[in-house]
Amino acid sequence: MKILVTGGAGYVGGTVAEFLLSRGHEVVVFDNLCHGRRDLVPESVEFVEGEVADRALLENIFRTARQAGKAFDGVMHFAALIEAGESMQRPEIYFRNNTASTLSLLEAMLAEGPRRLVFSSTAAVYGEPESVPIVENARLKPTNPYGESKLLVEMMLDWFHRIHGFRSASLRYFNVAGAPEGPHGITRGEAHEPESHLIPLILDVALGRRASIRIFGDDYPTPDGSCIRDYIHVSDLAEAHLLALDALETSRAAKERLVYNLGNGTGFTVREVIESARRVTGHPIPAELHPRRPGDPAVLVAASDKAIRELGWKPRYAHLDEILRTAWIWHQKRYA
Repeated sequence: MKILVTGGAGYVGGTVAEFLLSRGHEVVVFDNLCHGRRDLVPESVEFVEGEVADRALLENIFRTARQAGKAFDGVMHFAALIEAGESMQRPEIYFRNNTASTLSLLEAMLAEGPRRLVFSSTAAVYGEPESVPIVENARLKPTNPYGESKLLVEMMLDWFHRIHGFRSASLRYFNVAGAPEGPHGITRGEAHEPESHLIPLILDVALGRRASIRIFGDDYPTPDGSCIRDYIHVSDLAEAHLLALDALETSRAAKERLVYNLGNGTGFTVREVIESARRVTGHPIPAELHPRRPGDPAVLVAASDKAIRELGWKPRYAHLDEILRTAWIWHQKRYA
């Protein structure tokens, strides 16, 4: 298949692009490099720099490929802003970049491209869950603009399916972590500028790049008072995206929009993640307590039974220490 990967110069998108390439697919990466890095794009992959909001550019990419007899078979859409905390301060840029820009992509696909999309959604669409683990038909009530911006895209996809027969799969996942292990070892991993994700921040402490790790809130209704989150290894996530794209060829996808939660099914508190990092790195990793951040749900844990049952998805990294191990290998290489 020939696949366009938007946001393919980022941590997740780049890993997925490389995974698709290893499975024999032709990949074109589309990214504006605002948070992505050109070096995360595999060397043999065609790269196009651009904005997802640029409908004309996207239409031209689809049209040119089709006229050359190499039409795209599908799109995997990762391009988005992802910081829930920032969205509570600047909601306007999240609705512009995540929602409005995606509409431009969908219009371009309707006009000139394939009508199959795997959408990188988020568990933030659930907000504060009524029960855990969260199942796909749970109430959708985001507690921050980031989650709302993604939910609006899912609502658009519902209507596009009903009216245009547009096939899509929304993958709702939680915290992605770890580094992919390939034939050449671990060559890529998670890094953001500025960094805001828990595991890389913790590993920065282990490397002496930060003095301590912050814990935001110790009064949540959890065993140790810190937030509980579900972690998924980036390689397991990549495999799920390809399985979802394959599922869009089925008769089921013609009848309904596909929605799957992705996670390891086990939640870990912030303090438990820190303890895991201490075991893996052998570093004491000092921690300091800070007040809660607005918009942070207490517990987010996914029930991935549906993806396992319907997609045949089999996560390989079920243990937090294993996820941390791969992340630690890459983190040390990056800052050696």
